[in-house]
Amino acid sequence: MNRRELREQIFKLLFRVEFNDKEEMLQQCALFFEDEENVVPEKDMAYIRGKYERIAEKLPEIDRMINETAKGWSTDRMGKVDLTILRLAVYEIRYDEDVPTGVAINEAVELAKKFGQEGSFAFVNGVLAKFA
Repeated sequence: MNRRELREQIFKLLFRVEFNDKEEMLQQCALFFEDEENVVPEKDMAYIRGKYERIAEKLPEIDRMINETAKGWSTDRMGKVDLTILRLAVYEIRYDEDVPTGVAINEAVELAKKFGQEGSFAFVNGVLAKFA
């Protein structure tokens, strides 16, 4: 899988956080990879799971940063798709040294175009521009 496909899989897995308790996420992770749509090679599965776990570990800190940066918006009011995309991108911008900031923002905008509502990409881009 290429990086974009891996990121999309991480996004889909991270999206489940909004609908499941933290304790349920281990089982949700297993169920995620059992879905035929999400079957990936073992190497990619380890990468996706590892990055998801690193993001999940920092979610309170990431949400705090988003709340401080997105003036007039709080994570409670954001659409679940937009919030998940922002969480992934903020993690990549702040904590993942392998992903340049511009790439993280561009990939987040592409995810918003694919999975978000009309105008999601502009919202995501606007919030992430403040992190750059």
